[in-house]
Amino acid sequence: MTRINGHTDANSHNDPGAAPEIVSESNDIDLVEGRQHFIKPPTKTYQAMLLLAGSMMIFHVIGINQVFGIFQEFYTSSRSNIKDAQGQDALVSLVGSIGAGLTWSGSIFMNPLIARIDNIKLVTFSGAFIMSLGLILASFVTRIWHLYLTQALLYGLGSSMYYFPLMTLAPIYFDRHRGFAMGTILAGSGVGGLVMALVLQFLLDHYGIQWALRILGVWNLAVAVPVSMVIRHRVGYGLGLQSQRASQNRARTMVNNALLRKGTFWYQSIGAFLQAAGNVVPLYYMSSYTVSVLALSDSKGSLFVSINSGVNSLSRIAMGLLADYIGRQNTLIGGAMLSAVSVFALWYNAPQARFIAFVVMYGVYAGGYNALLPTTITEIYGVENYASVNGVMYFIRGLGSMFGAPIAGLILGSHSRSPILSNNGDSTSTVGLGPIKRRYNDVVIFDGMLLLAAAVCVGYVRWLDARDKGSWRWKA
Repeated sequence: MTRINGHTDANSHNDPGAAPEIVSESNDIDLVEGRQHFIKPPTKTYQAMLLLAGSMMIFHVIGINQVFGIFQEFYTSSRSNIKDAQGQDALVSLVGSIGAGLTWSGSIFMNPLIARIDNIKLVTFSGAFIMSLGLILASFVTRIWHLYLTQALLYGLGSSMYYFPLMTLAPIYFDRHRGFAMGTILAGSGVGGLVMALVLQFLLDHYGIQWALRILGVWNLAVAVPVSMVIRHRVGYGLGLQSQRASQNRARTMVNNALLRKGTFWYQSIGAFLQAAGNVVPLYYMSSYTVSVLALSDSKGSLFVSINSGVNSLSRIAMGLLADYIGRQNTLIGGAMLSAVSVFALWYNAPQARFIAFVVMYGVYAGGYNALLPTTITEIYGVENYASVNGVMYFIRGLGSMFGAPIAGLILGSHSRSPILSNNGDSTSTVGLGPIKRRYNDVVIFDGMLLLAAAVCVGYVRWLDARDKGSWRWKA
């Protein structure tokens, strides 16, 4: 017999595709339309292989997404191999935005596909191959529109196909330790961003952009071979063509009409869009701010991106623990609000010391929203609606991530990436940086307003949820 536990571990849902916690009273019995089906429990060896495969996959997918700002800084600089990309922040950031946006937006298409396809290994490897192909082909491009076809469309479609099968199927193999298992897998996201930033900058400095892309592509494909061989449907759990529960799983990927009439769903959707749009702006412009305004080296910019990713990963764990004490919705609102405050207070017109504080504090506060959104979906809409609402929310977040960075690039406009020298040759002087700093300050205001509006939306969802349930609880 299977029961569903309303308590969901925050650390098991840092990213799309994770499922609410389902606790089996028996490891080998499942109820399907009133009949008992005996299910062979997975071996500990297979579970360990699944954890390793998930961590390796997410290391690449999330890691490469998080460090696109380093690519952007290179493509828009005078060192760029793509001449029509130099100084074009809006156009170049759209490349990364499409790639990352398709990764998440693919959830709305991948969840039904996973329920229909038995050969999930082929889907996973095909996704990794397309993702790697996008990176490798990007190494040969000479025009910016070539990047849209390769490092945006091919990469984004492939990464979504690579990501969701494992993240959707892995939870059902851990009946009693699902929170620990998914937390272990998702830990690869922060490590990926931290390591990828340093590796990418090293490759750029020593081998150039072409070989950096080729090495990343081949590395990703080599890792994907063992990863795709591990993942498979768990027989009897309703994922696959032969299962009698496949139609039920397909139905759960659609949001029902009752939810579409609720204000909580619409304001949560608006908040998800705005937060995703605002969340990517610091990641994409952290490196360029370091070079253009602070007049520091590219390697320092990469180091800041790496630090931010590492802090963000630790914050997800800490925010999850805090949420158990003060409530998940409360922690979500607090993280969203404080991330907006950190942008306004620490990034606006920031000198080096304050910018470093921003890199750290933004990593702390932004991690809370990413970790807790899926768990609040379970609390607000019920575990039976988790799959459908979670899929739609991450589709919307994918759209939002395509919006924020390109608009910020339009605000920033074209500008020199070279340190501006004063009359005495001091490269750290701020002489002549006034116009550039003002443009970045405008970007900061735009980003802060997006994050603040997102915080207001999730706060209003908290109020609407309490009203709909007929009671107010301080811990929610």
